Amino acid sequence: MKFLSLEEVLAIHDRMLEVGGGREGIHDFSLLHSAVERPKAQFGGKYLYSSIWLMAAAMLHSLVKNHSFEDGNKRTAYFSTMRFLRKNGHLLKVGEKDIIKFVVNIDVGNTPLEEIASWLKKNSKEI
Repeated sequence: MKFLSLEEVLAIHDRMLEVGGGREGIHDFSLLHSAVERPKAQFGGKYLYSSIWLMAAAMLHSLVKNHSFEDGNKRTAYFSTMRFLRKNGHLLKVGEKDIIKFVVNIDVGNTPLEEIASWLKKNSKEI
């Protein structure tokens, strides 16, 4: 499994602000670190998130809900998830409007991880 580093997520965030604008800065570094590390969580030598889809869902969920950055949290969350999946041989194949709707729903609701994972899997293809 190829995980994202904190540096990769920070670079994605910087790029999102460069392209789309927004306030710079990290609101809560510990929440950011937690979100990036969440997919790697293990107990007894086994990953807590048993599939690439659950790992991606865990990271997406935490990056969206933790509001670690001053601005650009949802954009960073989505593009970080895309990068994670791509590093592991999968490509999201969904339109911009659907992506925005899905990520906003995660932010304002209580979408279960299993539902997020299912959506990611359904809207991806192997590369």
